Amino acid sequence: MKTQCHNPYLPLFEHIPDGEPRVFGDRLYVFGSHDMENGNEFCELDYVAWSAPVDDLSDWRYEGVIYRKDQDPYNPECVPFYAPDVIRGRDGRYYLYYCIKFHDSIHVAVCDTPAGQYQFYGRVTYQDGSLMSDNQPYDPSVICTDEGNFLYFGFAPCMINIPRYKEQDLRGGSVLELEDDMMTVKEGPKVVLPSKKYGKGTDFEGNEYFEAPSVRKIDGMYYLIYSSVNTHQLCYAISDRPTEGFRYGGVIVSNGDVGFAGRKEEDKLMSVGNNHGGLVEIAGQWYIFYHRHTALNQYNRQGCAERVFFDEKGRIPQVTITTSGMNPTPLSGKASYPAVYCCNLTNGHMGALSSLGRTNAEVDFPYMASENGERFITNVKRNDLIGYKYINLAETQQIEVIYRSETDGILEIRTEPDGETKAKIQMHASLWWKTAETEVTFSETEKELYLVYQGEGSLSLLTLNLK
Repeated sequence: MKTQCHNPYLPLFEHIPDGEPRVFGDRLYVFGSHDMENGNEFCELDYVAWSAPVDDLSDWRYEGVIYRKDQDPYNPECVPFYAPDVIRGRDGRYYLYYCIKFHDSIHVAVCDTPAGQYQFYGRVTYQDGSLMSDNQPYDPSVICTDEGNFLYFGFAPCMINIPRYKEQDLRGGSVLELEDDMMTVKEGPKVVLPSKKYGKGTDFEGNEYFEAPSVRKIDGMYYLIYSSVNTHQLCYAISDRPTEGFRYGGVIVSNGDVGFAGRKEEDKLMSVGNNHGGLVEIAGQWYIFYHRHTALNQYNRQGCAERVFFDEKGRIPQVTITTSGMNPTPLSGKASYPAVYCCNLTNGHMGALSSLGRTNAEVDFPYMASENGERFITNVKRNDLIGYKYINLAETQQIEVIYRSETDGILEIRTEPDGETKAKIQMHASLWWKTAETEVTFSETEKELYLVYQGEGSLSLLTLNLK
């Protein structure tokens, strides 16, 4: 590899949530929504694509803008495009499926290459030409198999108060079959994943469908990834048929690590919001793509990915969120890392992030900020925890941080969140970035690094240098 993989996997200026990973030829492509850094609404920018060679997932290439909001004739006001998907049709062309904010329809663009210039193709319609607008058609996901072309979609915010949807019958995640023109409904739609309103007494109860379907066929079975009513979770359902019989499988990942090793909701290790992603296999290894939240709202999301594994029964045990992400081994213990590569950032009682249509108050917690081209952790206060995993710490003999602080304080160095302190970094009040360091020794088995702040006022961290 040219360098190491890490989370987030794209450059820090880029914010591609809702990532759908697709392998076309010898490259992995990621298609997603496009948040604006320091933005104030979901998905403010045009669709872009990034890709990496399948033999080097550290070597990401910007493919440029693939489709603009002003290209859709039904979007004269250029309102945001939401979570897309791309599939290669039976005719060899590539079809981009997407939805538009507050448009109850699924739109399609087409291109001869995976990441070229897509052109508007049309909207999903019934045989008589009428618009398919049933069951809240958001978040399209498409699959073409020997059994047909299947489009999954749906939005069911039954657990949150969004006035636009309050009186609607939000039934859950749906599927329909498409003709080979990839735009005309052949059969359906029908609900395959129940919403909170309809999930009681089913095996989905407590993890009912909210949004964000993503489908893959694996070993003859259809795996339907979705965001549950808990919002930060990506769960999965499984069936041997594309349009019925789905049963609940479990949680694959939570962007707050809730559920992993029994972690409770109130003990989340990151600020959380919505989640959306999909599965991809590369060289025999499966990965789950998802997104994390930065800033103090839900509109600044960055793509992340983790390795996942299937057990002998085809189940996917939940994975923990990490800094190392798709890297095949722990990261180097002798390297420089942006502080915002942390996979844990918590004050122990992280509150909900704010978003449009919600009434939840902004909560005072540590977060990731971007100012003047610098991205850093800020608002870190006494006992706040910052975590990085996995790192080959046996290589590390010295830890240096670049920081600024309102007051004098220390950073405790640990290898477990509640473990003993192995070393301390003394810091002094400074309005400008400055360095502080300490010597430290780790064992061969220690791969997790945690920093805990002790001091008055607040601390900001720019860089973590392991020497």
